[in-house]
Amino acid sequence: MDSADELGKLRERFALPDGVVYLDGNSLGALPVGVAERVAQVVTQEWGTDLIRSWSSGSWWTAPERIGDRIAPLVGAAPGQVVVGDSTSVNLFKALVGGARLAAGSAGSAGSAGSAASARTEMLVDASTFPTDGYIAESAARMTGLTVVPVDPSEAAAVLAARGESVAVVLLNHVDYRTGRLHDLPGLTRAAHAAGAVVVWDLCHSAGALPVGLDENGVDLAVGCTYKYLNGGPGSPAYLYIAERHQAAFDSPLPGWNGHADPFAMTSEYTPSVQGAVRGRVGTPDILSMLALEAALDAWDGVDVGAVRAKSLALTDFFLECVAAYVPEGKVESVTPVEHERRGSQVSLRCENAREVMDRLIGAGVIGDFRAPDVLRFGFTPLYVGFADAERAARTLGHIFG
Repeated sequence: MDSADELGKLRERFALPDGVVYLDGNSLGALPVGVAERVAQVVTQEWGTDLIRSWSSGSWWTAPERIGDRIAPLVGAAPGQVVVGDSTSVNLFKALVGGARLAAGSAGSAGSAGSAASARTEMLVDASTFPTDGYIAESAARMTGLTVVPVDPSEAAAVLAARGESVAVVLLNHVDYRTGRLHDLPGLTRAAHAAGAVVVWDLCHSAGALPVGLDENGVDLAVGCTYKYLNGGPGSPAYLYIAERHQAAFDSPLPGWNGHADPFAMTSEYTPSVQGAVRGRVGTPDILSMLALEAALDAWDGVDVGAVRAKSLALTDFFLECVAAYVPEGKVESVTPVEHERRGSQVSLRCENAREVMDRLIGAGVIGDFRAPDVLRFGFTPLYVGFADAERAARTLGHIFG
């Protein structure tokens, strides 16, 4: 299976330690070759020798948009709609408050329908979302006068149909971080729009693992990190997608000088940029991690996301097959959907003493991770994980329970 894998040669683009099966790329991607050399160049030459001149000679100033345009094809977006910078949490705050303001703006311009639209008082939030997303949503809701309503994504379409006139913004995760369940981005985006709501998608566990199709599906706003399947490095900057049709009206709650129409004029009043998604920028870019990310994205040169998705499904199918063969019956239970259309690029297994089991796996050279109280997570990054890796991981798990 590995010899027939058209993506197998891409493993050479990563600096992986010998003897290790790395199945935690859904938390921190492996180091792409070339990144260390690029960072050293930035530190010693661009910072050490060129100093402040590198803001222009090193193209530091334009990095957020330039790198955003490199991420754009991986999430199905045209150029000029993705800007890189800040953390996922900060970008989510911008998106939720900005989305609420877009919804309110639509209400105010709706003529006779405005009174009904202005009654939108709710923010639907994925009930199983990553905790930080929930914290940010609560804060954004307080700031915009909305009430958070938790919703199971599998029931979100029905909820939107029933109470859509009350909903201003919807926040959903494309892939659930705990179970690996893939949610219906096209269908739920249509449901949100049919209800007149603005939809924000968190792509942290899908971008780089499967096709997203932001433009194709008419998504309004999206955020994502770059240190998982995009392999940008620990704490690498996140990104914000603002659909072109919303850019002129997008009102960021963090109007920093980098998003100003004329940042070096140093005026006391804020005038947002009119250039693409630039108004999503806030402060000075974190150049060292930003340019490390840019070098890391070289690993994606010539890679088709559709082929990545096909291998991801084949890998996770094979891993589940091996688990069934090697692990004694009843010792583990998969909480990841079997259906391809409902599965991301990870497999989550529930078992007793899960933390101890994961510690033993890691000690045996199979690196996954643990989520309380009882979940083993295995992330499959198709650019560097092979079928022999999947087999060894399942066999090692079987030995632990044997």
